[in-house]
Amino acid sequence: MDPACPSESIYNLIPSDWKEPPPPPRYISVFKRAVQEDMKKSKTAMKTMGPPKVDVPSPKDFLKKHSKEKAVPPKKKFDRLDTKKPPVPLRTDHPVMGVQSGKNFINTNAADVIMGVAKKPKPIYVDKRTGDKHDLENSGLVPKYINKKDYGVTPEYICKRNEEMKNAQEEYDNYIQESLQKAAMKRLSDEEREGVLQGLKKNWEEVHKEFQSLSVFVDSLPKKIRKQKLEEEMKQLEHDIGVIEKHKVIYIANK
Repeated sequence: MDPACPSESIYNLIPSDWKEPPPPPRYISVFKRAVQEDMKKSKTAMKTMGPPKVDVPSPKDFLKKHSKEKAVPPKKKFDRLDTKKPPVPLRTDHPVMGVQSGKNFINTNAADVIMGVAKKPKPIYVDKRTGDKHDLENSGLVPKYINKKDYGVTPEYICKRNEEMKNAQEEYDNYIQESLQKAAMKRLSDEEREGVLQGLKKNWEEVHKEFQSLSVFVDSLPKKIRKQKLEEEMKQLEHDIGVIEKHKVIYIANK
C-alpha cells in the first residue's frame, strides 16, 4: 500500500467542518536584546524628558530696539608725544655674523633635568563619566580645616560668654538663697533629696506588691474600694517621684 495515500475507511466519506489552521508564531529577532542595549548605551544620562522648568519671562522685559547692539568702546585721546616703536633697520645695515658660543646646551639641559626636582602633578577629580576635570584643592574633598591648629578649640568669645553666664547664675542663686532665707525657706541637700526619692520608690514598690496580690475578679464593693484606693496611692507616688526627679533644687518651708 502506498504510504502517501491514507487507508480507506467509511468514516472518511462523512463530510467534516473545515477548521482554519492556527497562524504561525510571531517572528522575534534574536538580536532584539543586543539592539536594546546598544540604544541604551547611545543615550545620554543627562537628558530629561519634557520641556525644562524655567521661569516665565515678565511681559515688561520685552525686546527693545537697539538693545542687542554692541556698545562702542570709549574714545581715547590721541597724543603724538607718546614713545614710538624702534625704527626699522636700514637696507645698508648688516647683522653681526660669526658670533658663536662655547656652551654645550645639550649637556646643560640634561644636567638641569637630572638635578631638578620633579614637578608634582596638579591634583584633580572627575565627577562625570564624560571626563570633566576639576581642581581638587578647592573642591571641599580635601580635609584642610580639621588639620588646622585651632580646629576643635572653643573660641574665645564662647568661653567669655560661658564665664559671664556662670557668674550671672551664681549671682542669681545667691539672690534666691538670700530671699529664701528671709522667707524662712530651706533648701534640700542632695543627700536629703536622694533619701526622699528612694523612700518614695520603696513605698511605691510596697503598694504595687499589695496591688498585685489582689484577686483577679473584683465582684464585691469592698474589693472595688480597695483597688481604687491602691491605684490612687500609686498614681500619687508616681507623680511625687516624677516631680523630685525633674527638679534638682527643692525648697521646703521651715517649721
